Amino acid sequence: MKALLLKDKGLWKDMKVEEMATPAPGKGELLVEVHAAGLNPVDYKTGTNGNPNWTYPHILGLDVAGVVAEVGEGVTDWKKGDRVLYHGDLTRKGGYAEYALITAHTASKIPDSISFEDAAALPTAGYTAYQAIHRKLPLEQVDTILIHGGAGGVGGFGVQLAKLAGKTVISTASSHNHEYVKSLGADFVIDYREENVKEKVMEITGGRGVDAVVDAVSRQSATEALDMLAYMGHIVYIAGAPDFTVVKPFTKVVSYHEIALAAAHQSNDVKAQKDFSVIGDRMLELLAEGKIDAMLKEVIGLEEVPEALSRLSERHVKGKIVAKIK
Repeated sequence: MKALLLKDKGLWKDMKVEEMATPAPGKGELLVEVHAAGLNPVDYKTGTNGNPNWTYPHILGLDVAGVVAEVGEGVTDWKKGDRVLYHGDLTRKGGYAEYALITAHTASKIPDSISFEDAAALPTAGYTAYQAIHRKLPLEQVDTILIHGGAGGVGGFGVQLAKLAGKTVISTASSHNHEYVKSLGADFVIDYREENVKEKVMEITGGRGVDAVVDAVSRQSATEALDMLAYMGHIVYIAGAPDFTVVKPFTKVVSYHEIALAAAHQSNDVKAQKDFSVIGDRMLELLAEGKIDAMLKEVIGLEEVPEALSRLSERHVKGKIVAKIK
């Protein structure tokens, strides 16, 4: 098969499409003929640092939409030809290739009405946002949510899901993306470059602060957000934990929630792994019903992935980029 090969850690900008042996599915696995693969910041981050479980050449790419080519021993819920979507295990070879493997119990079936490209835009960013909104936050206690980076992947899906849940959504974005983020459902958008985010949040909330923050930007951003939380507030962090010492004990009584999709793949917790399938099914259902947008902004070829990842690393890409493989 053709695959985009990472020859060693740190060399992701130099990846080239080359020939590699097609893998075979093991027990409980699916071999997927890849039609589309989504790009995510985790690709260039792990491509830079490597992983102790990898052998080289390695294949990046966690978000895969395609067709089941073979089923492994013991797989009963899938058959050859089924349309499939999954979030992959970053310790294993990924989806920037013509074929890839995934555990059958973590995958979701793509409705016929959804394109492979739109489906591939969902997993890493969409599942992370879904976990943040629907697995971590006690939504019945949350009225206002600050979601950083509303023009990006996690932020954009987070804005949509929070608005669908009936919440007042505040987001941050560059000024040229404000109308776009509002179109996703944000009630208020703050220009983090030109405005004081805390002051604006306090103005919007009447000085109380927000009930929850979803931060997929950085450790620093998450730390700064602690000052914007109301009493009994919640912060969900994806790109690094905040400095917990900022909030003194017995003051705001903040609840902290970490999200790391990769940890479920690497655990022995089959229930946690199966939840990827549940979340995928729900996200695909919302997409098919027109209740969320896949935010697909660009479709590229496999050989264009390194350049697109380079643009992603500069942190100013709007929406999602997907590579069309077949």
